[in-house]
Amino acid sequence: MAEETENENNLVPANDRIVKINIEDQMKSAYIDYSMSVIVSRALPDARDGLKPVHRRVLYGMDGLGVASSKPYKKSARIVGEVLGKYHPHGDSSVYDTMVRMAQHWSLRYPLVDGQGNYGSLDGDPPAAMRYTEARLRKMAEEMLADLKKDTVDFQPNFDDSEEEPTVLPTRIPNLLVNGASGIAVGMATNMAPHNLTEVIDGTIAYIDNRDIEISELMQFIKGPDFPTGGIIYGHNGVRDAFETGRGRIVMRATAEIETTKSGKEIIIVTEIPFLVNKADMIKRTVDLINEKKIEGISEIRDESSKDVRIVYEIKRDSNANVVLNNLYKHTSLQSSFSVNNIALVKGRPVMMNLKDMIQVFVEHRHEVVVRRTKFELAEAEKRAHILEGYLIALDHLDEVIKLIRSSDTPEDARIGLIEKFGLSDIQARAILDMTLRRLTGLERDKIKEEYAELMKTIEYLRQILDDESLRYKIIKDELVEVKEKFGDERRSVIVHSAEDMTMEDFIDDEEIVITISHNSYVKRTPLSDYKRQGRGGKGSIGSNTRDEDFTEHIITATAHNYMLLFTEAGRCFWLRAFEIPEGSRTSRGRALQNIINVPKEEKIKAFILVKNLKDQEYLENNFIIMCTKQGTIKKTSLEAYSRPRANGINAININEGDQLIEACLTSGTSEIVMALRSGRAIRFNESTVRPMGRTATGVRGITLSSATDEVVGMISLNNPESTVLVVSEKGYGKRTDIEDYRITNRGGKGVKTINVTDKTGELVAIKDVTNDEDLMIINKSGIVIRIGVDTLRVMGRATQGVRLITLKENDEIASITKVVREEEEEIITDEEGENLASDSTEQTENNED
Repeated sequence: MAEETENENNLVPANDRIVKINIEDQMKSAYIDYSMSVIVSRALPDARDGLKPVHRRVLYGMDGLGVASSKPYKKSARIVGEVLGKYHPHGDSSVYDTMVRMAQHWSLRYPLVDGQGNYGSLDGDPPAAMRYTEARLRKMAEEMLADLKKDTVDFQPNFDDSEEEPTVLPTRIPNLLVNGASGIAVGMATNMAPHNLTEVIDGTIAYIDNRDIEISELMQFIKGPDFPTGGIIYGHNGVRDAFETGRGRIVMRATAEIETTKSGKEIIIVTEIPFLVNKADMIKRTVDLINEKKIEGISEIRDESSKDVRIVYEIKRDSNANVVLNNLYKHTSLQSSFSVNNIALVKGRPVMMNLKDMIQVFVEHRHEVVVRRTKFELAEAEKRAHILEGYLIALDHLDEVIKLIRSSDTPEDARIGLIEKFGLSDIQARAILDMTLRRLTGLERDKIKEEYAELMKTIEYLRQILDDESLRYKIIKDELVEVKEKFGDERRSVIVHSAEDMTMEDFIDDEEIVITISHNSYVKRTPLSDYKRQGRGGKGSIGSNTRDEDFTEHIITATAHNYMLLFTEAGRCFWLRAFEIPEGSRTSRGRALQNIINVPKEEKIKAFILVKNLKDQEYLENNFIIMCTKQGTIKKTSLEAYSRPRANGINAININEGDQLIEACLTSGTSEIVMALRSGRAIRFNESTVRPMGRTATGVRGITLSSATDEVVGMISLNNPESTVLVVSEKGYGKRTDIEDYRITNRGGKGVKTINVTDKTGELVAIKDVTNDEDLMIINKSGIVIRIGVDTLRVMGRATQGVRLITLKENDEIASITKVVREEEEEIITDEEGENLASDSTEQTENNED
């Protein structure tokens, strides 16, 4: 028993030392600590100075060694040892590689280290060992270290608390943008492109002048990345994405020229290659592709590079140099991409930054540096002024001071005596006792007075800086301008448009056009100016050649950049940009719609809606599409449901068997709807009585048909109080009526008479809402088109038969009408031969028909 007790007692201390923890929790905690260490202390740059800790330590270590740009070079091994021993407790290769990269003019847009010796090459050759090379700081690096000793930034202890190192540099250079950065952390990576210093400073100054500046306005100054190896940036879209979101894919191309030799052979000469491309590997890969027959037409490749890049591709006589160059771009590193991912540390946290964010962080950092520097300089100036005030007191009482000092037994007695007799501070008394005798000469006394006067001016100016924010920002701008004058240069990378940037809209004027669609679904677009306005009752002009019993069924006026939503009789919706419709003359047939969009051959397009764009979310959510069918069904759906074009269309409305979609209107949700029947009746009701439904719904009853043979011929939505209702019959009669003549009734009723249907007029074929500022285009089944002013039609009552709008030949009928915007153009009237008739014939025709 005693033995068991002893064993238990022995186990107690051991149990005290063992803490049981969940291995999953421990691994999570340890990995998070590790990943945060990598993110903050190794892989990501600080957004303020654009440097990772190792870069900052190299520059600070070189500054501490005194290897300034004006001093002799020091051995790289000496510099690496300094950084390694004091600040960066990692491998020497990490420090040396960092320093080497900062010295390579093809790696950094603006190198910060001035290297002497073999620092590698564009071909990927490694640098010489650190014992052979030498280095010193460049002047630009000194601008990043300027004012470091003026308490401008916080310092932190080094790895063993024996030294202090800066947490950030008080840089005058917007280094994050100017030199970029790259690094792979844990769970994230950064890849930031370099930019032109002149452009960045111009953009920064523009931001200081206007804090609300848009990124698009900043891009007027900062055109895009500027790579150290030059080359061509192919396309603006990637640059715009990177600037606006912090992420973007920038396509880089080599700079190449095609020349013809004296012997007549074509050669391609590459003088600049894309950033980060290994020249030797690229040439080797190109040779492999030629051997594999993937690239043809090249007889020889020569690398004639010395200090500058020059790669020569000799082209075979039977090959085209342009074709070969495009193949080189496609298959080799002559074209490569730079994936921008702007992640940097802001207040110790990784943040995705756009162009404005990066400039903002730099400006805020510079402002803090200027404030801290000014406070430091003010404190130093006040200290000095305090001592000079003591000197001046001593000089004013020189004999008494000398007497007191001579009579004192010890320096301590003299110090106490000076303080008590002249009311001096301890610092002033010590300074007087430390004065040399030469300071007592007249000339030296004058110098002290001058220094004091200058110092008081300086103190006043420094206080003014601290009190005036605008003055501080002026200082920041002045220092930036000074940096630009010292180091600014021209762009190396040229930005050119790519095919992706150039949409069809860039090549097509947003002009007014007329789109015509025939009964057999042939479509074309024609400039609106091709149609001259004519008087009511004219014979019209040929609108299109008819062929195989075809005739123009629809006429739509639009602008070239509009989106068209096309609705088929079966209730499907398709999309088409107006400029995608082939252009044709007024008399041409056009092109089959099935060749442009994927409309099934058995379905006919019955309705069209013109939309400005499909990307404005507010516009999409606040507008609706109202559709009606031949059997009188009506349906309302939000435009947003039709904002995502699909090649094969979408279901817009569920159509019952035996029914067809005949009309669709774009509305704002508060319109009044008028539906008209072939029998000459119409109904008016408010759109609000139709609730919004989903795309696949059938809809609700809009109007009740008067007979089994009756059908809906059209629907209009009214928003404009000046609009009148125009109705047209199949035999060319039409009239305008005030909307108030149609009383508002409940949806689903039988409606009221809208035109007096007779054998002379024929049945109703169309209903439109029109104003005096519009023209009508009327087309009949034989292809004749007439354009008349709405203002030539007077407003009549509902029950009248109207007046003749177009003179029809025997057995001809009206196929379609549309309204167009009035053009300021002299009214002309033509007869069948196209000769002008007297203008009073319009009135005569009207009188005859009435």
